[in-house]
Amino acid sequence: MAEYEQVVHPFPPFYRADSKVLILGSLPSVKSREQGFYYGHPRNRFWRMLLCIFGEDGTLESIEQKKRFLAKHRLALYDVIYSCEIRGSSDSSIRKVIPADIGEIMQGSQVSRILLNGKTAAGLFRKYQSREYQDIMWELPSTSPANAAMSLDALVERWQQAVTQRTGGNPV
Repeated sequence: MAEYEQVVHPFPPFYRADSKVLILGSLPSVKSREQGFYYGHPRNRFWRMLLCIFGEDGTLESIEQKKRFLAKHRLALYDVIYSCEIRGSSDSSIRKVIPADIGEIMQGSQVSRILLNGKTAAGLFRKYQSREYQDIMWELPSTSPANAAMSLDALVERWQQAVTQRTGGNPV
């Protein structure tokens, strides 16, 4: 079993002033930390899922392609953890959490919906974030390869409404 490692979030949040939806994971995986951007593990279905939701073909290979895609669809990305101890990429091993500050994103954008990628992200968000954001959060199934029981089609179906919804509402 891997040893615990102290990890500090290695890259800044991605958002723009016109971002409408903030997607929060728990903490970047080892592969994402190596690549320097979100959802970098090749088996994570995050990017394929978003391409399906927005009806776009192809793949998003480079960080610049991913950033252009996010900007085009007014999506922001960050994580709920700023720092913690973790074994590899295992969310179940997370301990000694210092939560991320999402205030800068919320004040510097038009975010009106926060989508939480998986149970760990949702649980930590509920525990550490301001109550003012609780009514705009949506807990969604993880796109991680660890959630192999859920197909890409099922992920698209569950995430579709939350990503593209035009008005308020909260299914949580």
